[in-house]
Amino acid sequence: MSGTCALVVSLFATRWAIRQFASWGLGQLIREDGPQTHHVKRGTPTMGGTVIVISVLIGYGFAKLLMWEAPTRSALLVLFLLVGMAGVGFLDDFIKVRMQRSLGLRSKAKLMGQTVVGLVFGVVALHPALGDAATVVSHRLSLVRDVGPALPWMIVLALVWFMVSGTSNATNLIDGLDGLLTGSAVMVFAAYTMIGIWQNNHLCGSSSATSGLCYQVASPLDLAAVAAGLTGACFGFLWWNASPAKIIMGDTGSLALGAAMAGLALMTRTELLLAVLGGLYVAVTGSVMLQVSWFKLTRRTTGVGKRIFLIAPLHHHFEMAGWEQVTVVIRFWIIAGVCVAAGLGIFYGDWLGSLA
Repeated sequence: MSGTCALVVSLFATRWAIRQFASWGLGQLIREDGPQTHHVKRGTPTMGGTVIVISVLIGYGFAKLLMWEAPTRSALLVLFLLVGMAGVGFLDDFIKVRMQRSLGLRSKAKLMGQTVVGLVFGVVALHPALGDAATVVSHRLSLVRDVGPALPWMIVLALVWFMVSGTSNATNLIDGLDGLLTGSAVMVFAAYTMIGIWQNNHLCGSSSATSGLCYQVASPLDLAAVAAGLTGACFGFLWWNASPAKIIMGDTGSLALGAAMAGLALMTRTELLLAVLGGLYVAVTGSVMLQVSWFKLTRRTTGVGKRIFLIAPLHHHFEMAGWEQVTVVIRFWIIAGVCVAAGLGIFYGDWLGSLA
C-alpha cells in the first residue's frame, strides 16, 4: 500500500512540479566540461527530488493510517536520513539556481552537512530506546546476518558515517543521465522491500522462526514499507525523468536516495551486501577515484597528468566514446539488475546454506 500510494502521488505531483518549478525559474545548469549533448538540458526544471521525498512520506503515512499503526523507530530513522540529506541537496541545488553556477555548495560545506545528518542518525540508532536494551543498528558487521565480534561504539559510528556519506555521494555521482539513477534505484529499493518481508517472515522470536535460521532485525516489515514507498516514488518519477527528461531530481533527490539505501542496509543488517546490490554505484564511484588518483600520480611523476577514462564518472566516458545516452542508460540498468539479482542470490543462498 505504501508503494502504490507513493507511486500515484509521485506520478501526478511530478507533472505539477514540472510546470510550477519552470514558472519559478528553477532550471538546471550544466557543467561546461561535460558531454556537449547535455547542453540541451539547460533550463530543465530541477529539484525534482522534493517530489520523491514528499511522495515517500505521504505513502508511508497513508499505510500507517490505513493499518492504524504507529511508525516504528527503525522506519523513522530511515525517513530522517531521507529528509535530512534531501535538505543538504536542496541547499546545493538552490545555490546553483540562485547563483547561476553549475557548482552549488562547496565540497567542504556539503560534506559537513552529510556528516551532521549521518552522525545524528548514528548516535540515535546506536542508542537503545527507553525500555529496550537493543539498538536498531548492530555493533557487528553484517553481510546477510551479523558476523565477527562486537565493535567499539565509536568505530561503529564512524562506519555509519562512512556508509551514509559514501552511498549518498555515489548516487550523486551517477545522477548524470536521464533516468539512470531513478531506474537503478527502483531495483535496489525493490530488493530491500523483498529482504524486509523475508526477514519479517523469519524474525527471531516469531512463531515461524527456526532456531539458528532467524533474523535479529528491528521492525523489518516497517522497513519494507519504507522501501516500497521509495520504490513507488522513484517509479512514478521515472515516467517524467526518462529521456528526454522533463524534470531532474537534482542533488535534492540523489543525496537523499543514497542515504536511504545506506539506512536500509544498516537497519536490515546487510551493510556489506549493499556493495553488491549497488554494484553499479561502486563501479561509477571507483571510476572517479581511479581517474583522479591516476591523474595526480602521473602529473607528479611525469609532469603531465594522464587520464584512464575520456571523462569521469564512467557513464560520461561512454557518452564521449560515441554511445547514445539512452543506450548508456539501458545498459547500465541491465548491469544494475544483474548486481541486484546477485545480491538477492547471496541473501537467499545464505538461507539455503543454513538449511543444509
